[in-house]
Amino acid sequence: MNDDQMSRRGMLQGAVAGGLSLTSLASVNGSAPTRPKKSQHKICAFTKPFQSLSFQELSDRMKEVGFDGIEGTIRKGGHIEPEEVPDKLPEMVEALKKNNLELTIMASSINQVTPLVEKQLQTASKLGIKRYRVQYYTYNLKKPLIPQLREAHKKARDLAQMNAELGITACYQNHAGAKYVGAPIWDLEILLNGIPPEHFGVAFDIRHATVEGGTTWETHFALIKKRIQIIYVKDFRWVDGNRKPVNVPLGSEGSRVDTRFFKLLAQSGYQGPISLHEEYLNHRDPKEVPKHLQAMKKDLKTLNSWIQ
Repeated sequence: MNDDQMSRRGMLQGAVAGGLSLTSLASVNGSAPTRPKKSQHKICAFTKPFQSLSFQELSDRMKEVGFDGIEGTIRKGGHIEPEEVPDKLPEMVEALKKNNLELTIMASSINQVTPLVEKQLQTASKLGIKRYRVQYYTYNLKKPLIPQLREAHKKARDLAQMNAELGITACYQNHAGAKYVGAPIWDLEILLNGIPPEHFGVAFDIRHATVEGGTTWETHFALIKKRIQIIYVKDFRWVDGNRKPVNVPLGSEGSRVDTRFFKLLAQSGYQGPISLHEEYLNHRDPKEVPKHLQAMKKDLKTLNSWIQ
Protein backbone atom coordinates (compact mmCIF):
# COMPACT_ATOMS: atom_id res chain seq x y z
CA MET A 1 0.00 0.00 0.00
CA ASN A 2 1.50 3.37 -1.02
CA ASP A 3 1.49 6.56 1.07
CA ASP A 4 -1.58 7.97 -0.73
CA GLN A 5 -3.57 4.82 -0.09
CA MET A 6 -2.52 4.77 3.57
CA SER A 7 -3.51 8.40 3.94
CA ARG A 8 -6.88 7.81 2.30
CA ARG A 9 -7.62 4.81 4.50
CA GLY A 10 -6.58 6.80 7.56
CA MET A 11 -9.03 9.58 6.66
CA LEU A 12 -11.78 7.02 6.14
CA GLN A 13 -11.04 5.39 9.47
CA GLY A 14 -11.43 8.69 11.17
CA ALA A 15 -14.73 9.38 9.45
CA VAL A 16 -16.23 5.98 10.09
CA ALA A 17 -15.01 5.67 13.65
CA GLY A 18 -17.54 7.99 14.27
CA GLY A 19 -27.11 -31.70 -14.77
CA LEU A 20 -30.86 -30.99 -14.63
CA SER A 21 -33.16 -31.03 -17.64
CA LEU A 22 -35.02 -27.75 -17.81
CA THR A 23 -37.60 -28.71 -20.42
CA SER A 24 -40.02 -29.26 -17.56
CA LEU A 25 -39.88 -25.55 -16.80
CA ALA A 26 -42.03 -24.56 -19.74
CA SER A 27 -44.90 -23.86 -17.40
CA VAL A 28 -43.04 -20.92 -15.87
CA ASN A 29 -42.01 -19.45 -19.22
CA GLY A 30 -43.96 -16.77 -20.98
CA SER A 31 -44.71 -13.19 -20.10
CA ALA A 32 -43.20 -11.79 -16.94
CA PRO A 33 -45.40 -10.30 -14.22
CA THR A 34 -46.40 -6.70 -14.89
CA ARG A 35 -44.63 -4.25 -12.62
CA PRO A 36 -46.55 -1.43 -10.98
CA LYS A 37 -45.84 1.62 -13.09
CA LYS A 38 -45.03 3.84 -10.12
CA SER A 39 -42.72 1.40 -8.37
CA GLN A 40 -39.10 2.46 -8.24
CA HIS A 41 -37.97 -0.85 -6.73
CA LYS A 42 -35.82 -3.41 -8.44
CA ILE A 43 -36.81 -6.88 -7.27
CA CYS A 44 -34.23 -9.63 -7.04
CA ALA A 45 -34.47 -13.33 -6.19
CA PHE A 46 -32.57 -15.04 -3.40
CA THR A 47 -31.00 -17.90 -5.35
CA LYS A 48 -30.36 -20.42 -2.59
CA PRO A 49 -32.79 -22.93 -4.23
CA PHE A 50 -30.98 -22.69 -7.58
CA GLN A 51 -27.35 -23.46 -6.76
CA SER A 52 -27.51 -26.61 -8.92
CA LEU A 53 -27.92 -24.48 -12.06
CA SER A 54 -25.11 -23.14 -14.19
CA PHE A 55 -24.69 -19.38 -14.18
CA GLN A 56 -26.34 -19.06 -17.58
CA GLU A 57 -29.23 -21.36 -16.66
CA LEU A 58 -29.74 -19.33 -13.51
CA SER A 59 -29.75 -16.10 -15.50
CA ASP A 60 -32.22 -17.47 -18.05
CA ARG A 61 -34.64 -18.77 -15.43
CA MET A 62 -34.61 -15.54 -13.41
CA LYS A 63 -35.30 -13.53 -16.55
CA GLU A 64 -38.20 -15.80 -17.46
CA VAL A 65 -39.81 -15.46 -14.06
CA GLY A 66 -39.52 -11.67 -14.22
CA PHE A 67 -36.81 -10.58 -11.79
CA ASP A 68 -34.45 -7.62 -12.20
CA GLY A 69 -31.51 -9.40 -10.60
CA ILE A 70 -30.44 -11.87 -7.97
CA GLU A 71 -29.21 -12.16 -4.43
CA GLY A 72 -26.47 -14.66 -5.19
CA THR A 73 -24.99 -17.01 -2.62
CA ILE A 74 -21.30 -16.06 -2.61
CA ARG A 75 -20.36 -17.87 0.58
CA LYS A 76 -19.33 -21.16 2.13
CA GLY A 77 -21.54 -23.83 0.63
CA GLY A 78 -22.96 -21.33 -1.84
CA HIS A 79 -23.04 -21.01 -5.62
CA ILE A 80 -19.53 -19.58 -5.42
CA GLU A 81 -17.14 -20.37 -2.58
CA PRO A 82 -15.20 -17.41 -1.09
CA GLU A 83 -11.88 -18.67 -2.49
CA GLU A 84 -13.42 -18.92 -5.98
CA VAL A 85 -14.61 -15.32 -6.15
CA PRO A 86 -11.80 -13.86 -8.33
CA ASP A 87 -12.35 -16.51 -11.02
CA LYS A 88 -16.06 -17.31 -10.86
CA LEU A 89 -17.78 -14.09 -9.80
CA PRO A 90 -16.99 -12.38 -13.14
CA GLU A 91 -18.53 -15.39 -14.92
CA MET A 92 -21.74 -15.07 -12.93
CA VAL A 93 -22.00 -11.33 -13.52
CA GLU A 94 -21.41 -11.79 -17.26
CA ALA A 95 -24.12 -14.45 -17.48
CA LEU A 96 -26.57 -12.13 -15.73
CA LYS A 97 -25.69 -9.22 -18.02
CA LYS A 98 -26.68 -11.30 -21.05
CA ASN A 99 -30.25 -11.08 -19.78
CA ASN A 100 -29.93 -7.48 -18.56
CA LEU A 101 -29.92 -8.67 -14.93
CA GLU A 102 -27.71 -7.57 -12.05
CA LEU A 103 -26.15 -9.15 -9.03
CA THR A 104 -28.11 -6.88 -6.72
CA ILE A 105 -26.58 -8.18 -3.50
CA MET A 106 -24.19 -10.96 -2.52
CA ALA A 107 -25.16 -13.25 0.37
CA SER A 108 -21.71 -13.70 1.90
CA SER A 109 -19.83 -15.36 4.76
CA ILE A 110 -18.16 -12.04 5.56
CA ASN A 111 -18.38 -10.41 8.99
CA GLN A 112 -14.85 -9.16 9.65
CA VAL A 113 -11.81 -7.95 7.76
CA THR A 114 -9.39 -10.64 6.54
CA PRO A 115 -7.09 -10.85 3.50
CA LEU A 116 -9.59 -13.20 1.80
CA VAL A 117 -12.45 -10.81 2.52
CA GLU A 118 -10.51 -7.90 1.03
CA LYS A 119 -9.86 -9.92 -2.12
CA GLN A 120 -13.56 -10.81 -2.42
CA LEU A 121 -14.71 -7.22 -1.98
CA GLN A 122 -12.10 -5.85 -4.36
CA THR A 123 -13.35 -8.25 -7.03
CA ALA A 124 -16.98 -7.38 -6.36
CA SER A 125 -16.28 -3.66 -6.45
CA LYS A 126 -14.47 -3.90 -9.78
CA LEU A 127 -17.51 -5.73 -11.19
CA GLY A 128 -19.82 -2.92 -10.11
CA ILE A 129 -21.56 -4.87 -7.34
CA LYS A 130 -22.92 -2.42 -4.79
CA ARG A 131 -24.03 -4.53 -1.81
CA TYR A 132 -23.23 -7.64 0.15
CA ARG A 133 -25.06 -9.25 3.04
CA VAL A 134 -22.82 -9.99 5.99
CA GLN A 135 -22.92 -13.17 8.03
CA TYR A 136 -24.73 -12.41 11.27
CA TYR A 137 -23.03 -11.97 14.62
CA THR A 138 -24.23 -14.13 17.52
CA TYR A 139 -24.53 -13.79 21.28
CA ASN A 140 -23.30 -16.19 23.92
CA LEU A 141 -26.29 -15.92 26.24
CA LYS A 142 -24.26 -17.19 29.19
CA LYS A 143 -22.06 -14.10 29.10
CA PRO A 144 -22.80 -10.35 29.38
CA LEU A 145 -24.26 -9.15 26.09
CA ILE A 146 -23.10 -5.54 25.84
CA PRO A 147 -19.35 -6.38 25.71
CA GLN A 148 -20.12 -8.87 22.94
CA LEU A 149 -22.05 -6.21 21.05
CA ARG A 150 -19.18 -3.76 21.40
CA GLU A 151 -16.78 -6.34 19.99
CA ALA A 152 -19.11 -6.91 17.03
CA HIS A 153 -19.24 -3.12 16.56
CA LYS A 154 -15.46 -3.05 16.14
CA LYS A 155 -15.66 -5.69 13.42
CA ALA A 156 -18.46 -3.80 11.67
CA ARG A 157 -16.52 -0.53 11.91
CA ASP A 158 -13.43 -2.10 10.34
CA LEU A 159 -15.52 -3.57 7.53
CA ALA A 160 -17.17 -0.21 6.95
CA GLN A 161 -13.75 1.42 6.58
CA MET A 162 -12.86 -1.05 3.84
CA ASN A 163 -16.26 -0.65 2.21
CA ALA A 164 -15.83 3.12 2.09
CA GLU A 165 -12.58 2.76 0.19
CA LEU A 166 -13.99 0.19 -2.24
CA GLY A 167 -17.37 1.82 -2.83
CA ILE A 168 -19.47 -1.10 -1.63
CA THR A 169 -22.06 -1.42 1.15
CA ALA A 170 -22.39 -4.13 3.80
CA CYS A 171 -25.96 -5.01 4.76
CA TYR A 172 -26.87 -6.65 8.07
CA GLN A 173 -30.03 -8.78 8.06
CA ASN A 174 -32.18 -8.87 11.20
CA HIS A 175 -32.73 -12.57 11.84
CA ALA A 176 -35.24 -14.12 14.27
CA GLY A 177 -33.77 -16.09 17.16
CA ALA A 178 -32.44 -15.48 20.68
CA LYS A 179 -28.77 -15.82 19.76
CA TYR A 180 -28.74 -13.42 16.81
CA VAL A 181 -27.44 -9.88 17.05
CA GLY A 182 -30.07 -7.71 15.38
CA ALA A 183 -33.10 -9.86 16.19
CA PRO A 184 -34.49 -7.22 18.61
CA ILE A 185 -33.61 -4.45 16.07
CA TRP A 186 -32.71 -2.08 18.91
CA ASP A 187 -29.25 -3.60 19.23
CA LEU A 188 -28.53 -2.69 15.61
CA GLU A 189 -28.38 0.93 16.74
CA ILE A 190 -25.50 -0.01 19.04
CA LEU A 191 -23.86 -2.27 16.46
CA LEU A 192 -23.90 0.42 13.78
CA ASN A 193 -23.60 3.53 15.92
CA GLY A 194 -21.44 6.14 14.20
CA ILE A 195 -21.13 4.12 10.99
CA PRO A 196 -22.57 5.75 7.84
CA PRO A 197 -25.39 3.62 6.38
CA GLU A 198 -23.86 3.82 2.91
CA HIS A 199 -20.86 1.92 4.26
CA PHE A 200 -22.67 -0.53 6.53
CA GLY A 201 -26.45 -0.56 6.57
CA VAL A 202 -29.38 -2.89 7.18
CA ALA A 203 -31.16 -5.55 5.14
CA PHE A 204 -34.56 -5.19 6.79
CA ASP A 205 -36.41 -8.51 6.88
CA ILE A 206 -40.10 -7.91 7.54
CA ARG A 207 -40.74 -11.62 8.20
CA HIS A 208 -38.15 -11.83 10.95
CA ALA A 209 -39.15 -8.41 12.33
CA THR A 210 -42.73 -9.65 12.64
CA VAL A 211 -41.71 -12.92 14.31
CA GLU A 212 -39.65 -11.06 16.91
CA GLY A 213 -41.68 -7.87 17.23
CA GLY A 214 -45.27 -9.06 16.87
CA THR A 215 -47.32 -5.88 16.84
CA THR A 216 -44.22 -3.68 17.32
CA TRP A 217 -42.66 -4.35 13.91
CA GLU A 218 -43.81 -0.84 12.96
CA THR A 219 -41.81 0.64 15.84
CA HIS A 220 -38.75 -1.34 14.78
CA PHE A 221 -39.12 -0.16 11.20
CA ALA A 222 -39.38 3.45 12.36
CA LEU A 223 -36.20 3.02 14.38
CA ILE A 224 -34.06 1.48 11.65
CA LYS A 225 -35.50 2.86 8.40
CA LYS A 226 -32.76 5.47 8.04
CA ARG A 227 -30.20 2.65 7.78
CA ILE A 228 -32.05 0.37 5.33
CA GLN A 229 -30.19 -0.50 2.12
CA ILE A 230 -32.38 -3.39 0.94
CA ILE A 231 -35.69 -4.98 1.95
CA TYR A 232 -36.14 -8.74 2.43
CA VAL A 233 -39.60 -10.22 1.89
CA LYS A 234 -40.97 -13.61 2.92
CA ASP A 235 -43.98 -14.74 4.96
CA PHE A 236 -44.86 -17.14 7.78
CA ARG A 237 -47.66 -18.38 9.99
CA TRP A 238 -47.71 -19.59 13.58
CA VAL A 239 -48.18 -23.27 14.45
CA ASP A 240 -47.96 -25.34 17.62
CA GLY A 241 -50.12 -22.97 19.62
CA ASN A 242 -48.45 -19.87 18.19
CA ARG A 243 -45.05 -21.03 19.42
CA LYS A 244 -43.36 -21.94 16.14
CA PRO A 245 -43.09 -19.84 12.94
CA VAL A 246 -43.30 -21.79 9.67
CA ASN A 247 -42.51 -20.21 6.29
CA VAL A 248 -45.39 -20.06 3.78
CA PRO A 249 -46.10 -18.45 0.39
CA LEU A 250 -46.73 -14.70 0.49
CA GLY A 251 -50.27 -13.87 1.54
CA SER A 252 -51.26 -17.43 2.47
CA GLU A 253 -54.25 -18.00 4.71
CA GLY A 254 -53.18 -17.31 8.27
CA SER A 255 -49.87 -15.69 7.28
CA ARG A 256 -48.64 -12.90 9.49
CA VAL A 257 -46.73 -10.32 7.43
CA ASP A 258 -48.83 -7.17 7.40
CA THR A 259 -49.14 -5.67 3.91
CA ARG A 260 -49.46 -2.25 5.56
CA PHE A 261 -45.68 -2.43 5.81
CA PHE A 262 -45.43 -1.60 2.11
CA LYS A 263 -47.51 1.54 2.55
CA LEU A 264 -45.17 2.67 5.30
CA LEU A 265 -42.21 1.77 3.12
CA ALA A 266 -43.54 3.99 0.34
CA GLN A 267 -44.24 6.82 2.78
CA SER A 268 -40.66 6.59 4.07
CA GLY A 269 -39.35 7.48 0.62
CA TYR A 270 -37.41 4.24 0.26
CA GLN A 271 -36.72 3.48 -3.41
CA GLY A 272 -34.06 0.81 -3.10
CA PRO A 273 -34.17 -2.87 -4.06
CA ILE A 274 -36.28 -5.67 -2.63
CA SER A 275 -35.07 -9.26 -2.33
CA LEU A 276 -37.72 -11.99 -2.48
CA HIS A 277 -36.94 -15.10 -0.41
CA GLU A 278 -38.76 -18.40 -0.95
CA GLU A 279 -37.89 -20.68 1.95
CA TYR A 280 -40.91 -22.96 2.34
CA LEU A 281 -39.80 -25.68 -0.10
CA ASN A 282 -36.84 -28.08 0.11
CA HIS A 283 -33.72 -26.21 -1.00
CA ARG A 284 -31.45 -29.24 -1.01
CA ASP A 285 -33.00 -31.30 -3.83
CA PRO A 286 -32.04 -30.17 -7.37
CA LYS A 287 -35.13 -31.97 -8.70
CA GLU A 288 -37.26 -29.37 -6.91
CA VAL A 289 -36.00 -26.47 -9.06
CA PRO A 290 -39.16 -26.35 -11.23
CA LYS A 291 -41.32 -26.15 -8.09
CA HIS A 292 -39.18 -23.33 -6.72
CA LEU A 293 -39.55 -21.39 -9.96
CA GLN A 294 -43.32 -21.81 -9.91
CA ALA A 295 -43.45 -20.73 -6.28
CA MET A 296 -41.31 -17.65 -6.87
CA LYS A 297 -43.35 -16.62 -9.88
CA LYS A 298 -46.49 -16.72 -7.75
CA ASP A 299 -44.80 -14.89 -4.87
CA LEU A 300 -43.46 -12.23 -7.25
CA LYS A 301 -46.97 -11.56 -8.52
CA THR A 302 -48.21 -11.21 -4.94
CA LEU A 303 -45.30 -8.94 -4.01
CA ASN A 304 -45.98 -6.67 -6.96
CA SER A 305 -49.61 -6.34 -5.87
CA TRP A 306 -48.48 -5.42 -2.36
CA ILE A 307 -46.08 -2.79 -3.63
CA GLN A 308 -48.78 -1.31 -5.85
